Amino acid sequence: MPDDSDNKPDHLRGTSQLTVEAVLAVVDIVEAMHRTISTFGGLLAGGQLDRTTGLTGMVYRNIRAVTNLVGAGIDVALEEFAERLNESGPTSANESLLAAVNGVLGDYLVATDNPLAIPMEFRQDGRAVSADDAKLHAAVRKAGGRVLLMVHGSSSNDLQWLRKGHDHGQALAEELGYVPIYLRYNSGRHISENGADLAALLDGFTAELPELTELSILAHSMGGLVARSACHYAEEAGHAWRERLRNLVFLATPHHGALLERSGNWLHQILQISAYSAPISRLAKIRSAGVTDLRYGNLVHEDWRDCERFELSTDCRQPVPLPKGVACYAVAATTAATSTYVTDHVVGDGLVQLDSALGRHEDPKYDLGLDEAHQFVARRCSHLDVLCKPEVYEVLGNWLTSRKPA
Repeated sequence: MPDDSDNKPDHLRGTSQLTVEAVLAVVDIVEAMHRTISTFGGLLAGGQLDRTTGLTGMVYRNIRAVTNLVGAGIDVALEEFAERLNESGPTSANESLLAAVNGVLGDYLVATDNPLAIPMEFRQDGRAVSADDAKLHAAVRKAGGRVLLMVHGSSSNDLQWLRKGHDHGQALAEELGYVPIYLRYNSGRHISENGADLAALLDGFTAELPELTELSILAHSMGGLVARSACHYAEEAGHAWRERLRNLVFLATPHHGALLERSGNWLHQILQISAYSAPISRLAKIRSAGVTDLRYGNLVHEDWRDCERFELSTDCRQPVPLPKGVACYAVAATTAATSTYVTDHVVGDGLVQLDSALGRHEDPKYDLGLDEAHQFVARRCSHLDVLCKPEVYEVLGNWLTSRKPA
């Protein structure tokens, strides 16, 4: 079980800060709706749709004032309970909740210096691991220099590779002789930001771990995009670890985006059409930069800079090919037993459609060109069940044993 009890007060302080800000945001939305309705859709608002006036306005102002006072008081109270809080150990449920909050609001947590923001780090058994760990050096030497890096998906964490009693990373390590290392990161940040940071983190890590001669990456969902982005920035910077990368395996990765995020973008636009529903459209903006990057599968900074990420947009990504000299593989999943247009192109695994997961695109500049032998479709399988399906594990073992570049 991970041991970050020293961070407990910070986590609770961050939670209190986030709670206060969430209450204030909801009050703003409710007051805006109140104002819109009471002025007949804004016709009598005199250009002011956000705030009410008179007695009603005073009520809303008092709510905000009390909320801010409560928020300030929590920080003081936390100091008194710090010792007691340190005695209570973390749980996997707390870790999962923290990962989910980062997935939805991670960019906001960073922007507001909220201690709930997850820092990027390598981990083993739920604890941070560094390249100066003598046991790690010994393990990598024993494995012949072979390391398997596991990169989780959106709103997830390193512990959630364990699903229904099975962990692909641990099982592959035991069977094929790898040393498994797990990445933990804030999935609410832009994918390109996480990719650039991962490239730099690997550069320093491998420089201090010369025993590491062969790196393979197994990435789930958004994690596959982060891994591709890291390869791109490593090549730009000339990082040495890029030459040690042998295998890159994608599990249900939305290479060309996810239909669900594109639908969320449309919902946001539709809600803004009416003055009555416009305040509710703010709720559709409770989507992190990482989530909106999943609309088309953004990989580099240029894909989102100078863009309003909540506005309707077309696919204008910079084409980023798969890394050369690396054996790349893709697993896609569908909840259906047989192939139909709806199950493959709309439903997919519940989040990612088959073409996106397999890197196929009608525009040649975006098509990843994966060989059919490097593709696998798991049927009757959900987006998360690719993490524990026996047939998926079997094909992963075959791919990592063959080690033939695409």
